[in-house]
Amino acid sequence: MVTGFNHSGVVVKDLSAMIEFYCDVLGLEVLREVHSVAPPSGDHTGISGAKRELVFVGLPGDGHQLELVHYLDPVPSNGHLNHHQFGSSHVCFNVADLDGIYTDLSGKGIRFVTEPKYRTTPDGARVGIIYALDPEGNYLEFIERTEPSS
Repeated sequence: MVTGFNHSGVVVKDLSAMIEFYCDVLGLEVLREVHSVAPPSGDHTGISGAKRELVFVGLPGDGHQLELVHYLDPVPSNGHLNHHQFGSSHVCFNVADLDGIYTDLSGKGIRFVTEPKYRTTPDGARVGIIYALDPEGNYLEFIERTEPSS
């Protein structure tokens, strides 16, 4: 039985640029780094002899991490899944100020799919949502939830 989340992973092309984005732009921290070499028989990935650099970023004490996976061998194929294709994914962040995130990241050249959109839930909470793209075109979702005042 599942007891919680551990991490989510995304295969990246330019590891340095992605670390800079997730840490310097979004404010996450590098939590650990692993140089991984699978044996010829393969390891848990099922890719024999794979050589990877793994960098886990996140917020200390948060419990969930984003694993940036950079394959050195075999080199991933060029191209990117379209965001509506099976297998495509995104990472979602909770934020306290959606409009502020939009303004700040737009000023840093981050491309957004839309402007922030807001709705009120049946329980009276105000929820805002927006999608952006990281430097390699992966979808990022940002959500702000404001509980109704009593």
